[in-house]
Amino acid sequence: MRRALDALYDGCAALAALAMLALLAAVLLSILGRQLGFNIPGIDAYAGYAMAAAGFLALAHTLKRGEHIRVTLLVARLRGRARRAAELWALGAATALALLGAVYSVRLAWMSWTLHDVSTASDATPLWIPQLSMALGSVVLAIAFADELLLEARGRRANDDPAEALRNE
Repeated sequence: MRRALDALYDGCAALAALAMLALLAAVLLSILGRQLGFNIPGIDAYAGYAMAAAGFLALAHTLKRGEHIRVTLLVARLRGRARRAAELWALGAATALALLGAVYSVRLAWMSWTLHDVSTASDATPLWIPQLSMALGSVVLAIAFADELLLEARGRRANDDPAEALRNE
């Protein structure tokens, strides 16, 4: 099961990387179009879709690598059972919020597909297509938070070193 979950997180990260490449391509095409006098309808909208896809698809991978920003002012001062209880509470709340976000993201994409909702930009893209990346990223983030919660509850979660947070500064 661990290998399958890690493959899911890594797969979403790979899709996020592809979305970043698509974003780069869209921006470069837009710049070239302005310089050379041609226009690709909707290129700015596609750049926005790729940016959103890159962000949402990378969320779970970022969480599992310990790269999300955490406010540890309270938890870092706690020890023993109090710290474990605070970690479980925080992960439980995060899992619940991630599940809520996932449900509404999937619901949004479903409603856009059902209602044949299209972009107001000149390309008139069916909105469920770019919303799929948001829905997928949100669902996988909820799975990652539930994974972290279960690992913490079973005592198998790797505890972050507070000094590690300073390594980027």
